[in-house]
Amino acid sequence: MSKQLEMNLMLEQDNNEIWRKLEGLSEQVEDKARDAFGKVEKIAEKNQWKVIQAFKRHQVSDYHFSGSTGYGYNDRGREVLDEVYAEAMGAEAALVRPHFASGTHTISCALFGVLRPGDELLYISGKPYDTLHKVIGKPGDGMGSLRDWGVSYGEVPLLPSGEMDWDAIRSAVNERTKVIGIQRSRGYDWRRSFSIADIAEAVKRVKEMKSDVIVFVDNCYGEFTELQEPTGVGVDLMAGSLIKNPGGGLAETGGYIAGKREYIEAAAYRLTAPGIGGEVGATMGTLRSIYQGLFLAPHLVGQALKGSILAAGLADKLGFQTSPRWDEPRTDLIQALRFAGPDHLIAFVQGIQAAAAVDAHVVPEPWDMPGYEHPVIMAAGTFIQGGSLELSADAPIRDPYIAYMQGGLTYAHAKYGILTALHRMAVRGLMDQL
Repeated sequence: MSKQLEMNLMLEQDNNEIWRKLEGLSEQVEDKARDAFGKVEKIAEKNQWKVIQAFKRHQVSDYHFSGSTGYGYNDRGREVLDEVYAEAMGAEAALVRPHFASGTHTISCALFGVLRPGDELLYISGKPYDTLHKVIGKPGDGMGSLRDWGVSYGEVPLLPSGEMDWDAIRSAVNERTKVIGIQRSRGYDWRRSFSIADIAEAVKRVKEMKSDVIVFVDNCYGEFTELQEPTGVGVDLMAGSLIKNPGGGLAETGGYIAGKREYIEAAAYRLTAPGIGGEVGATMGTLRSIYQGLFLAPHLVGQALKGSILAAGLADKLGFQTSPRWDEPRTDLIQALRFAGPDHLIAFVQGIQAAAAVDAHVVPEPWDMPGYEHPVIMAAGTFIQGGSLELSADAPIRDPYIAYMQGGLTYAHAKYGILTALHRMAVRGLMDQL
């Protein structure tokens, strides 16, 4: 036997031993997390029934799936879809369209719809997600940003505890403040995501400061993780992406805006044109997947959350910091895992990609993605490009080195994706714990 072949066999045996150890650890975590899994499953069941009730009340039928062409006038499937979403989200009205290119585009339409020159947008949850920075812009940047159109911007950093700084918020709110922005998920920050209870309290407080202010929530990654949505607890306007939670892994593109009817109408005028709004927009062959994706979303969100609990439990056993911890309540899909350096981070994300059903042979590397301020590595072996209800992970390459994992259409895929990622770290000599 050649020395090279002997070395390869020894390495393979070591790898198999590492894999067996990881499987054993996962079984221990699963036993410990049974109660946490059970809570997720109960929420998924109740949200599933809520969605079915909305379908029933608005008499969804197969002819609603046929779509429209051209201008899309009198598209009854599109109209009923808006009504179903509004009810499921606890809102007066909704605008659900395949024409939204991304969550950032959807949020942009919502904000441009309600803000006017001289108004102020004030974020009270710290700096928003990286891709929104160009939407907010800088004065005179010439890009057509909010600031370029005369909308001023302010933000109130969170306290070191991750809570909103109410003394600073009270000082920041002024007569020009038109919209208060809250980002529900953590984004690329090491902080907890905001629960529905947190958001309800925030609405109460800001309305006491300025009763006519519009409270806007970026709800991306949060849909169906709890029993209510932000619009069910007083939020005036919120937006999200269909290639995240509510699309159920089937919607091929699109986004939704939900909230008070007057604000939805204003956002629709921004999406199309003043005076036209939501009355046009051919849906072509997209409606069946959007309806069916919404039907599946509560269950699939539950699968993804169970995968996140497992990831946190395994990381905890191996000595890594996690947020949230495995036994903490969940209010969005994102599981943050903190590593010692860039090599650990890159190996983990590459391992998630290696466990994908699509493009498992591709090895992601950090690159300068449009809209991001640092090189980003993304694992996205997904059926829908960028579909983050599917198992995915991404991270900016900056200190602290944190991977943000989310999704998993099935718990089994999430489980073996996490094991593959940890295995890759171990065989590269980046994890002495095994």
